[in-house]
Amino acid sequence: MPNKQTETDFIIGRHPVVAALRNRDQEINKVFLQTGISKEDRTIQAILQLAKGRHLVIANVPKAKLDLMSDRQNHQGVILAVAPFKYATIDDLFNRAQERDEAPFFVMLDNVADPHNLGSILRTADAAGVHGVIIPKHRSVGLTATVAKTAAGAMERVPVARVTNLVNTIRELKERGVWIFGTDMQGTDYRRWNAQGAVTLVIGSEGKGISPLVKQKMDELLTIPMIGDIQSLNAAVAAGLLMYQGFNSRHPL
Repeated sequence: MPNKQTETDFIIGRHPVVAALRNRDQEINKVFLQTGISKEDRTIQAILQLAKGRHLVIANVPKAKLDLMSDRQNHQGVILAVAPFKYATIDDLFNRAQERDEAPFFVMLDNVADPHNLGSILRTADAAGVHGVIIPKHRSVGLTATVAKTAAGAMERVPVARVTNLVNTIRELKERGVWIFGTDMQGTDYRRWNAQGAVTLVIGSEGKGISPLVKQKMDELLTIPMIGDIQSLNAAVAAGLLMYQGFNSRHPL
């Protein structure tokens, strides 16, 4: 099911909260801090300093309330109530690459429904120099509190564009000079992939992989060789391997 945004979203966990407070583009409504939490902790001190610097309301609430707000995830005693997570546009992704004076390096996710996978992919994308992530509006997870928590602050640094149709978006990317590479059981060994130039890496779901219509639009398919009995990898793990192969070819030793 597609993610439906409400008027308020939550960012949970200390490091994601710090990243959001430092991001001046993130609209924050309120800070919820667990009653009795140690003010000696350096991260809590940083959160309080950043929140006061932005003149935000800080509400001290019992742990039970934070448990309820976070759906019993590990909130670490702090939650931000924020405006609905904002999505970028495809132009924003190109602009980010241009600002860095680099050829575009995008990641597109097809049928990735697990918020933990999306969060992990964003975290690796930030580390590997990816300029943006593209997700579909339907049959895919969107930006949520769980994604933000798993991304550990990367959601504020890696723009995510949400598009209506992946096939049409791929057509647009190709018209703008981007080569499209997808993952498949049968393809070129990913260790031979040269990701120099403008590229988009397409990652499918663990169960179904890339959908047939999207696969037809690939310029080349890449495969990760495996010698074990399990012949598939978690989407975030596969994406991490491929993103770093992209990094390696774009920034050789």
